[in-house]
Amino acid sequence: MAIRTILSILSVSQFEEDLKTAIDFCGAQGAHLSALVISLGAAPVIGEYNVISPVWLEERQREIDVLSQRTEEIKTILGRSDISYEVQDVYTEFAWADEDIAERALYADVVLVGRQAARDEQLRKRILDGALFRTPTPILINRGTRAMNPSSRSVLLAWDSSDEASRAARQSLDLLKQADTVYVTMVDPVASPGANGEEPGADIAAYLARHGVKVQVDRIASGGQPADAVLRQHAVDVAADLIVMGAYNHPRWQQTIFGGVTRSMIEETKMPIFMAH
Repeated sequence: MAIRTILSILSVSQFEEDLKTAIDFCGAQGAHLSALVISLGAAPVIGEYNVISPVWLEERQREIDVLSQRTEEIKTILGRSDISYEVQDVYTEFAWADEDIAERALYADVVLVGRQAARDEQLRKRILDGALFRTPTPILINRGTRAMNPSSRSVLLAWDSSDEASRAARQSLDLLKQADTVYVTMVDPVASPGANGEEPGADIAAYLARHGVKVQVDRIASGGQPADAVLRQHAVDVAADLIVMGAYNHPRWQQTIFGGVTRSMIEETKMPIFMAH
């Protein structure tokens, strides 16, 4: 899928690195940047006689003023760049932020979440709930130790023949074609016509190769280790600077109760992850 519009979620408190990453990424992809600056406010404090607290009103106005100031700063920085862009700001309550994000993610090819936004736990949860669950738009999130490269040279594609993995591969094609090598990685694959085929990984490798992707198929034995740990270690072994994977191919309630590969990858992986649901 061609990446032509990128929605970058920027925290009102810290955004400098994330904005630079978004500018560089859009420049590398030749894409339009839709920057969304978000300020998460608390719900109104109701005092006696159902009157909203004046302290809350003052704090809310202060936060709105800061949001307006940060938005103007971002517009100034983007005005010095060579990319096509637009800037929107949203002041929203925690409970409604996922809907605000989902509304805008519908009109993007990728939702970009840099390290600064990803470190904000509340904002990160709202982005995942809004973009990943409420829209078909994939996310590219970085909880790593350094800023994301505009173009990834070594990519690990986690493959399990699921709909989610297939969707991730298709939606990341522009990124995969730019890489020197894409490692199609399967953990404990089972060869069967109804699952991975007689030669696990061969079909997706052929599909990607026809799109000009340079592919290597790696079938990894877990040795009893969790699949997410195996994927992370293999990403290190092949010096990957991006992981592409499907997200939540089990019901959300199962993920919430039992954890899962998706949650573990988001929380523990120290490099950018492209996820599609």
